[in-house]
This record gives sequence, structure tokens and C-alpha cells, in this order.
Amino acid sequence: MKKLLAVISSGLLLALSWPTYGFPLPLFFAFVPLLAYEQRIRTSDIRRKRTQLFFGSYLTFIIWNTFTTSWLWFADPFGCLFAIGVNSALMAVLILFYHSVAKRTNAFRSLVFLILLWLCFEKLHLSWEFSWPWLNLGNAFSEQITWIQWYEYTGTFGGTLWVWIGNVLAFRIYNKYNSGDRVKGLKKPGLILVSWIVMPIAISMVMFYNYKPSHDTVAITVLQPNIDPYEEKYQLSNLEIAKTLVELADTKNTDATPDFILAPETVFADNARLGKFADSDFINELKKSLYTQPKTSWLTGIAFIEFINDPTKVTEQSNFYRKGIWYNDYNSAILIQDNAEIPMYHKSKLVVGVENFPYQSVLKPIIGDAMIDLGGTVAMKTTQDTRAVFTGTNEAHKIAPIICYESVYGEFVTEYVRNGANVLGIITNDAWWGNTQGHQQHLSYARLRAIETRRSIARSANTGISAFINPKGELLSSLPYDTQGALSSQLPLETKETFYVVAGDYLARIAIFITPLMFLIIRFRKPRI
Repeated sequence: MKKLLAVISSGLLLALSWPTYGFPLPLFFAFVPLLAYEQRIRTSDIRRKRTQLFFGSYLTFIIWNTFTTSWLWFADPFGCLFAIGVNSALMAVLILFYHSVAKRTNAFRSLVFLILLWLCFEKLHLSWEFSWPWLNLGNAFSEQITWIQWYEYTGTFGGTLWVWIGNVLAFRIYNKYNSGDRVKGLKKPGLILVSWIVMPIAISMVMFYNYKPSHDTVAITVLQPNIDPYEEKYQLSNLEIAKTLVELADTKNTDATPDFILAPETVFADNARLGKFADSDFINELKKSLYTQPKTSWLTGIAFIEFINDPTKVTEQSNFYRKGIWYNDYNSAILIQDNAEIPMYHKSKLVVGVENFPYQSVLKPIIGDAMIDLGGTVAMKTTQDTRAVFTGTNEAHKIAPIICYESVYGEFVTEYVRNGANVLGIITNDAWWGNTQGHQQHLSYARLRAIETRRSIARSANTGISAFINPKGELLSSLPYDTQGALSSQLPLETKETFYVVAGDYLARIAIFITPLMFLIIRFRKPRI
């Protein structure tokens, strides 16, 4: 019973620490019951230790994953079960690796190995085809922005390291207490743990209150059309959508003339033909609105389609249409200005099973063309290799067209900044998940990107939450979920690159270098005589 309570306790502590409903302080000791559970199994004489450890750990992570990401059910039940089940299993495997190492070396080395291994795992989740970084530990502080201003140096991996070292210190206190140490003997390790938690917060608060934003600004209007993606969105023509967007933008025409007007991801859902859309009626409708404000630019999401008759031009990202014909499907952003060419960007970080088919060569023969149906978006998307940056009519205004899921990836977003973006534009459609924690967490994670890059963020969502975020991660204004409307703001324009923008996920790369070497040395080193 004690073992069961231990693994349940860890799962609940992790879940209760998560945004946007929780408070992250329990994260600093949330893993302690699980580590104690592993230690109890390792030092016992029970059979099938690894099996028991796996299923106990799996229960911890099932609880955590279910509480925090079960909103996926509203988009697709199978996708929800797959994401929760597989992610929990992967996390449990990490505990098995730690168990294997802990049997062969001392507590200090084994716990260092576990910290490094977890960093490697989180980096894997940012880069492989089954990418799912939603529960990377550093994300947990997205609502406590005064605690993490130093993310501009470390990114979210700094938060993960902070959490895990806190747990190791707390586990040390737990073991000292169990070994019979008096309370007096626990004061020093307790003080170290408190200092480890408090000092980064104190440093962050100094950074927060001393940050001076740029005096240069950019005027942006974000639109929230609130169109049902399952029904209404795919019944309206692109021209009807354009007229709705213009009407929404006109509600803000009493404000300062905007430099950019942002409309959501794939708001123009009636597939436009790539290369043949510039003179479309909906494009002309948006351009017509610029006659009276020629200094304004429209940044909007759009769905493109490109048919291919030449088999030599077919790629792994192409979709079969019928014999001899394939097509590329794009989730894109475009910039529309008065009498100017229309630059475009094609979304490159894709949602697993919705916009990409991971490891096709292995999985396609097994499961066929299984793609998750999210309201009509079922098709393999075609991506581009580089991060495009759109320049406004004022050449000093350079905006990143970040599309939906891309905003969850820290180092990925820094590529826009390195390419010159001095403001981040996020266009998204968060209606798939209903009024759940999904869209709230998605907005909250955007605050991390603002701190990491020290860039203002303008966020346009089809269905909540559209918002403005300053370079400190503060939410300046927002539109509620399931509300049609528009917001305008003057946002600071920053040009300096943060250390994280320059160095990226260096903490994870260090871990990737050290962890295999450490494992091999511990695993195969001859015991000392």
C-alpha cells in the first residue's frame, strides 16, 4: 500500500503543479516519492523488480499526463489515448534506465545520470517525429513569469534543471531523515534546498523590475473571428471570410493605424492554388481595405494546395490524389500589402498524426494511411526548411509568422529572431480542444517565448485566446474564448538577441554529449577491488 501511495503521490504532485490551474512549487519535490519507490524496490529482495518498477512509474506518469493533457480527447479520442499512453511509457523507461545505473554506482552519480537523461528525453521530444514537448518540465512556470526571467539565458531547459536538482536535494533530505538524522542534522540540507529554490526567483525578480523596454514600437491589431472549424469554417468561401475579417478590423479603425493586422491560422480554409492565388477575389478584398491605410500589412493564415503530375517531384510529404496525380498540402502564412508581392511561409513544426505521418517507411505498411481527423485538416502537410520573416511597409518592422504548434518550441522560435524578427506573430486555431486547459496552456506557453527571446508577441486565435504579450512575458490584453472581436496595441520593438537566441538548447546538447559516456562508463566499468 505504501508503494502504491508513493507513485500516486508523485503523479498528483506533478499534475497539481501544472499551468494554468496549478502552482509549480510542488514540482521541486514531486519526484521524491517516486525516487523513494525505486530505492525501496532496488534494495529489496522481491522478484521481477524491473516489471514492478515499470508499472509503478507508469502509474505516476499516467496520472500526470491524464490530468494535464486529457483535453486532447475533444480533438480525437485515439490521439489522446496514444499520446498519454506512449508518453507515460517513455517516462517510465527513463526510471528503468536510472534503476539500472543506480544498482552499479553511488547515489550521487546515479542521480546526476537521471537529471542528464531527463534533459536528453526532453530534447528528443522537441526534435523527433513523435514530438510532444507539452510536458517538458520548464514549461510549468509559464504562469509565474516573475520567477523565470533568466530563461533568456537558459530557455526552458534551465527550468527543467532547476526542478530536478531541487528534487535531488529534497530526496537527500528524505534519506537523511529515514536514516535517523535528528532535525538539527537536516537544517543544512534544508537550507540548501530553500536557497536553491529562492535564489533564482530573487534574481528573476530583480531582472523583471529592472527591465527597460525599447521606446520603438509597432502598432498591431489581432482578429478573432470565432468560426467553428468543424462546421462553419469549411462551409464559408474565402471571400466571405475576407469580408468578415475586414469588418472586424474596421471596429478598430478609430485606433492608431496598425502596421500589421493578424488573422488566424488557416482562416482561409478553402484551399487556394499555390502560385495562382494572388489575384483571387478574397486577396483583392483584403487589398481593397488597404486603400485608405496603405502603410498597413495583413498577416493571415491560409491553406494552400499544389497538384503534381510529375512523379519525380513527389516527396514523402506529398499526398496521393488519383492515378498519376499527387498534391502537396500547405498550412501557411502570407503577408498582403498594397501593390506588393505576397511573401509566404509554410508551417514546419507539424502536429503528429494530424499534419504529418511519422516514420512512414516503417508505420505505413502496418497501419495504412491513418491520419487523425481534426475537422477537415486530414492530409500530410508540406513544410519548408527555413524560418521566414515578413517585413512591414516600414522596413524596421520585421514580424515572425509563427503558426500554432510551432510556438511550443523554444529553439525553433529563436530561428525567426536570428533571421531578423523583432516582434513575434502567432496565428493559431485553438477551437479543436473545446473550452479546456488545452487552449489556455497553449497561450501560457507563448509567454515563455517572449522571455526567451525578449520579443513582444501578438497572438491571433480563431477561437480564443487572442492576446498581446510584452517581452517580460506579461499578458497585456486578451479576448476570451468563444468570443468574436479584435484587439489593438502598441508593442515594444526589440533588436538585441538574448543569450538563448544565440546559444539555443545548449544545456540539452551538453546532456546529450555526457549521458551516453556516463552510462557506458558506469555500465561496463570493472568493480573496484
